[in-house]
Amino acid sequence: MSTITATASPVITADARSHAFAHARIMLRRNLKHMQRYPSLTLMVMLMPIVFLLLFVYVFGGTLGSGLGGGMPAGMHGGRSAYADYVAPAIILMAVVAAAQGTAIAVAQDMTEGIIARFRTMAVARSSVLTGHVVGATIQTLIGVVAVTGAALAVGFRPHANVAEWFAALGVILMLTCAVTWLCVGLGLSAKSVETASNSPMFLMLLPFLGSGFVPTSSLPTVVRWFAEYQPFTAVNETLRGLLTGTKIGDNLVITIAWCVGVTLVSYVWSRRLYEREPKAK
Repeated sequence: MSTITATASPVITADARSHAFAHARIMLRRNLKHMQRYPSLTLMVMLMPIVFLLLFVYVFGGTLGSGLGGGMPAGMHGGRSAYADYVAPAIILMAVVAAAQGTAIAVAQDMTEGIIARFRTMAVARSSVLTGHVVGATIQTLIGVVAVTGAALAVGFRPHANVAEWFAALGVILMLTCAVTWLCVGLGLSAKSVETASNSPMFLMLLPFLGSGFVPTSSLPTVVRWFAEYQPFTAVNETLRGLLTGTKIGDNLVITIAWCVGVTLVSYVWSRRLYEREPKAK
């Protein structure tokens, strides 16, 4: 009997993992169909960062670009073209955050419309529902990032990155996407309504502004500068800017990895606990 038990256990574990993977693919397909059915959501992910890009480059770019000082990318001498290089990484990060905000809304809709309650009664791996949202959001984010990067190139962004640096930049974007998406999954699960879920992630949209995304942190007031230098988006932004335009990265890459891994792990555990809790009886 002991021999039979020992050989059966791995088969059951492998089978459970196989079912979880298959269920995750089904949930991903469900989210991709939602993207196809409601293309306006993906369009909004692209449009909002592009509007900020056009605003800052064409309205403020001439003045802000002339005042960048030591924050300018290598080889640039100020003006609108220099500011396009400076601000493009921050705009790319805004595209990541915009997509994550949509994830919080989608998760909240699932929770409030009863589909999650139905999934609980079915033989569906619980992790697959959240995984489908996260992977679907990652695909939507990459679409938005490509569109925003194309718009940045059209307005004068001229990256100096080689192939390896482009792949490294993509890795940074994926790490940030994973972190903020799992965080927004948790915010969507904890929200009492879709309206609350749409407002909860708004602080993420402010972080690129309260950092080095649009102006050097040295130009900020003391209290704001202290916050800007230590909040996570500054390290991510400086890493991405360094990879794409040749500015100094320093220890920002290590800080970026630490922030992204930490936020991802904490948000994942938080989201799983929120999802697996039993609904309260009314």
